[in-house]
Amino acid sequence: MLALKAIDVKNNFKLVCARVFNGETVMLSRPKNQNVVMLSEKEYNELAKAKRNLEYYAMLDESDRQLKAGRVIEKTMEELEAMAEE
Repeated sequence: MLALKAIDVKNNFKLVCARVFNGETVMLSRPKNQNVVMLSEKEYNELAKAKRNLEYYAMLDESDRQLKAGRVIEKTMEELEAMAEE
């Protein structure tokens, strides 16, 4: 990770963007520790996908815990079909 001051990023924006696009992560140091991180769209999309996957796995884990605890509601196929029509 490359740490830069915001003024350095501003003065070298094209070069910084090229480095970020080529895989470098850049942290912009700001006052009061309000730092910002620049990363490529590809890396952002990968992180967003990983976050969605973790949330989905957490939901599955919770469903598994509920199933093992016997907290389930049984429905017949006809009841499910009727619910879908509503």
